[in-house]
Amino acid sequence: MWELVKAGGWLMTPIVVCSILALVIIIERSHTLQFNKIVPKRLREQLITRLRENGDIGRTQLMNVKEKTALGDILATGLLYRQYGLESMTMHMQNRASVQVHQLEKNINMLGTIGAIAPLLGLLGTVLGIISSFLAITDGAMQDPTMLAAGVSQALITTAAGMIVAIPALVAYRYFQRRIIDINAQFETQAGLMIQELYDYQLLEHNHIEHSHKPHAPLSENSVSSDDHADGRHSIDGLGKVATANLS
Repeated sequence: MWELVKAGGWLMTPIVVCSILALVIIIERSHTLQFNKIVPKRLREQLITRLRENGDIGRTQLMNVKEKTALGDILATGLLYRQYGLESMTMHMQNRASVQVHQLEKNINMLGTIGAIAPLLGLLGTVLGIISSFLAITDGAMQDPTMLAAGVSQALITTAAGMIVAIPALVAYRYFQRRIIDINAQFETQAGLMIQELYDYQLLEHNHIEHSHKPHAPLSENSVSSDDHADGRHSIDGLGKVATANLS
């Protein structure tokens, strides 16, 4: 093996380095991107059950859930901001999901880069080997047969080495990309189901909703002043502008 590396010339050094980096990244990401570790089963059900039984979950307990898994981080963050309403809860869950996906993508681009440059390094070795072979022949006479053989072997070895490194790197890169997409889809599914269950079991804070839907005292015809008419006209105009903006 060492003889092949020596015969490939100095370009075998970056190819070997790329192979080591690719192997380390593949092992590390394979261990990290295990589905059960990132999206544990029945986590959402356990949180909803605890909410239904106790009415609330302590901040300390939610912080422990956040620190254990990526899905726990997202769901626990949503429950921490549950008291501020659905919009705040959803926004914070989306932010945490973006952070978690970014962490899952760690070193994935490096793997794709290795898969792209390894064949180029092999191709460069091929070109340099052929150049060395032609330098061994001048004016139709072979000046140095050893130099010719060394150039040919360098061309073949570097090409093969580049392909050997690039193929598994690209396969692993595509596999991890697909795994992250599936995990992200599961994040969205679990978060959506939790919000739906909070609605179904009436576990969301409804202070703002109840206040906005609180019935007003009836107004008599004479109690409506010109200012009230003006306010109503402005409110209708505002709603019309919002509706027009939404339609456009």
